[in-house]
Amino acid sequence: MLITDKIQRAIEAKLYSCGIFLDLSKAFDTVDHNILLTKLEHYGIRGIANEWFRSYMYLSNRQQFVSINNSDSSTLHLTCGVSQGSVLGPLLFLIYINDFINSSSIFDFPLFADDSNLFYPNKDLQHLEETINLELE
Repeated sequence: MLITDKIQRAIEAKLYSCGIFLDLSKAFDTVDHNILLTKLEHYGIRGIANEWFRSYMYLSNRQQFVSINNSDSSTLHLTCGVSQGSVLGPLLFLIYINDFINSSSIFDFPLFADDSNLFYPNKDLQHLEETINLELE
């Protein structure tokens, strides 16, 4: 409803508007372990608590392989992802993306879980297009 309201207000103000709709595919798999640990430290989770996240949530030295009919693939070292079935997984994901809205000073950021919207209105269509393309770069 928020994005619909923004579009309606832009139309009423005779502005062009652009909405970019992002749906992060496999969002929990995109969480970079080093970035998350740095953010946890920034928010005061340091020392033993940070080490607990590092070890308990498998945020370091995490590996995976596939086994089918007693045949194993090679082991792959993982540097991204948090446990999706855990209680802390969603919280860690939110901590990971919470500063996304600071990535641009021109976009409005209606956010909901892993669905993100970028919205920008302007009275000049060419300026709107140029500004958005530059900002996305």
